[in-house]
Amino acid sequence: MAQYVERVCVDPADIRRIESLVADLQGNGHVSIVQKDGSVCEGVVSVRPTMQVMRDQSGREGINAELRLERPREPAWSRRIWLDQIERVEHLDSILGSES
Repeated sequence: MAQYVERVCVDPADIRRIESLVADLQGNGHVSIVQKDGSVCEGVVSVRPTMQVMRDQSGREGINAELRLERPREPAWSRRIWLDQIERVEHLDSILGSES
């Protein structure tokens, strides 16, 4: 069953960028995300995003992935951000997060 989303990436350069972001967003990493619209969101990566094949509203097949951020001190808070909407990732940890 296909998942329909607002945007998918089909251009090879865009797909490589999504792959790079997935590699950069390790689970438990504390990050600040600057989005293409200029908004900024800070939190801890709950789990490394996974690239998925999906279709946009017009039926075009492509790739995207979703990031879920949490704040341990605010259990009710979480945000989901599509990777194609990320302009920049700033790591706030002294070292990269770990998957364990």
